[in-house]
Amino acid sequence: MMLEQIRKLLAEGEGLTVEFKECADQLSEGVFETVCSFSNRYGGHILLGVNNDGNAIGIKRSAVQKIKKNFVNTLNNPQRFSPTLFLTMEEITIDDKVILFSYIPVSSQIQSFGGRIYDRNEDGDFDITKSTQLIANLSVRKSTQFTERRVFPYAREEHLKLDELLPIVIRRAENRRPEHPWGKMTAMEIMKSAGLYEENIVTGDKGFNLAAILLFGRDEIIQQAAPGYVTDCLRRIENVDRYDDRERVESNLIESFDILMNFIRKHTFDRFFLIDSLNVSVRDHIAKELVSNILVHREFSSTFPARIIVEKDRIVAENWNRPLRPGRIDPVNFEPYPKNPILARFFVQIGYADTLGSGVRNLYKYTNIYSGGEPELVEGDVFKTIVPIGARNVVNGIIGTVNGTVGGIDGIVNDDVNSSKIISSILENPAVTIEQIAELSGLSKRTIAREIKKLREHGKLRRVGSDKTGYWEVHR
Repeated sequence: MMLEQIRKLLAEGEGLTVEFKECADQLSEGVFETVCSFSNRYGGHILLGVNNDGNAIGIKRSAVQKIKKNFVNTLNNPQRFSPTLFLTMEEITIDDKVILFSYIPVSSQIQSFGGRIYDRNEDGDFDITKSTQLIANLSVRKSTQFTERRVFPYAREEHLKLDELLPIVIRRAENRRPEHPWGKMTAMEIMKSAGLYEENIVTGDKGFNLAAILLFGRDEIIQQAAPGYVTDCLRRIENVDRYDDRERVESNLIESFDILMNFIRKHTFDRFFLIDSLNVSVRDHIAKELVSNILVHREFSSTFPARIIVEKDRIVAENWNRPLRPGRIDPVNFEPYPKNPILARFFVQIGYADTLGSGVRNLYKYTNIYSGGEPELVEGDVFKTIVPIGARNVVNGIIGTVNGTVGGIDGIVNDDVNSSKIISSILENPAVTIEQIAELSGLSKRTIAREIKKLREHGKLRRVGSDKTGYWEVHR
């Protein structure tokens, strides 16, 4: 968040969606009670190192990292938070004092902390654990607002691809965060911790919800639960009236992510830039933001098909939406609002998306590096994202170049792209095989083996586990 926006929050004072905490050298339990109450109400902003009057008193610099680590670990502890949350804190200096800031999104489920349920009223957090009526009201509000929470009491484990997909999910979660708690959980413990198996206290229904089916379901089960679910991928370069290539994707969200990423890779030119001493595929960063948004932030009750269209000089993504603030999104004043919090939280855990709100900033950043343009995001009944990529960046036999430096990032294409292609494939899927890398990158298996050996010798790549069941770690 921009400094002027922080100052605005301080000036306006505490309220329904703003809370100040002093926390000079450690976190108080009150911080987590507020996280819980914000999640259960409308979301909100927490600022640490600020007194009740809105004056920045600061956090001791020696305690900043400890506080940030404690915040993340507590929210990810299923013994304390249910369901667990994946949130971070930003460090901001204001008037020479360090304060910590976090935006808490609204949850589609009833959030509890320490076995207690908190709700927000005015500028206070209230324990409503013993009030059956207030909890029922909270449940009704959430269940009618978020379709991802619809419970399917007759859905069973055999309707989901848990045996196939959970090992991949766990590896990706652990690659993003070493010693991720999912690595020590059973399948059902993971599903409950992620909010994918729940009990509706109003109807009494208990079972997997729509989010679980969308993430792990077999194709025929998904079509029963969400009959309109499909993502249509089109390439319109030569035949603009119809299409040059098309792929209809009806798989679960985890498998769909890779399919959609590969469609964009297939029809756009890749370009690697040196970012933090590592060659990074900027095209893949753009594709990741488009794909994660169209899969997670859509209204699944609609029969309107989501679309990704690769055109001559742009990529267009559109999906049905429940608009909160219709109109064009301004990245400076943008306040994120999760359409499907369970799905969004899950994608963050496995590295398919970044923390809420960062996607818009990333899209602006990487589009500018890739093509020198700016994306356009318009919220309405149909949410539309338009990313200019330049006519010479589409795969049609012509390769373009970029010169200059953007945002402190070297904007010169690196000559050694083979290693970059391999690293990019591994970052997307740490369990990727050499055969899969060859298919994605167009490199020969011999070239891949040679580059992997070089990367390992330079300490940039490490193999964890066996050749068959292990995965790769990238070291920057």
